[in-house]
Amino acid sequence: MSHPFTLTLSCRERPGIVRAVSSFLFEHGCDIVEHQQFDDAVRGQLFLRTAFAAAPGTDAGRLSAEFQQVADEFGMTYQLAGDQPPRVLVMVSKLGHCLNDLVFRWRAGSLGAELVAVVSNHEDLRPMAEAAGLPFVHVPVTPATKRAAEARLLELVEEHRADLVVLARYMQVLSDGACAALRGRAINIHHSFLPSFTGAKPYHQAFDRGVKLVGATAHYVTPDLDEGPIIEQEVIRIDHTSDPRALATVGQDAEALALSRAVRWHSERRVLLNGHSTVVFR
Repeated sequence: MSHPFTLTLSCRERPGIVRAVSSFLFEHGCDIVEHQQFDDAVRGQLFLRTAFAAAPGTDAGRLSAEFQQVADEFGMTYQLAGDQPPRVLVMVSKLGHCLNDLVFRWRAGSLGAELVAVVSNHEDLRPMAEAAGLPFVHVPVTPATKRAAEARLLELVEEHRADLVVLARYMQVLSDGACAALRGRAINIHHSFLPSFTGAKPYHQAFDRGVKLVGATAHYVTPDLDEGPIIEQEVIRIDHTSDPRALATVGQDAEALALSRAVRWHSERRVLLNGHSTVVFR
């Protein structure tokens, strides 16, 4: 048997779905190695992720096409894929903690994805990217050049055959058009103080208010700024002894953890969209 393939699907809940999936895999000589499902009683939807092994030479595209008959019977939205890790293009500005964490996990083989390039509107993180052996592309952005810069970004996504774009503290707001072009394949990270503490110094504002929790949210990018479907959140408790600098350090830790988990779970096809939220099979 070969390395696992993954089938993910969602459809209206009704009897016989799991039996149909398992029967299809059995008839095609496949062996289920992991199965998870979630029945959303509120929305009447079923979400399923099944990892399975198949005989050497099995083609994921052909198997997916043959599964279409089952999908049509139950009105499924599905994806059947092999174990090829997704190619990831990382976007950054000046802060390097998230990029550094992603590079470390990629080199350690625990990210579940292949980093292929780093794009930035500043030159600050070029040494970090190039030290990791990654192409670094500087795409400066000004109000006058924003449209051309986004067009260049989408060109780079195609050039590097990127399956996923990760905004690892990229401090530019993408236009509605760019968000639409990257729908379902772009992940962003932001600190947990939004929308309460906006602006350039959120940790100073949080310190002034005596916050006791610092966190971060990783989510899919949508035209609604920082309001896309949430994939993962990390929270770290702090106390009155933490000054703004300490709060920022804790916040960076939370951001790196939440983002790396989101990228790994997406890469392992563990995240399914459920309206404006997500189902995450961890």
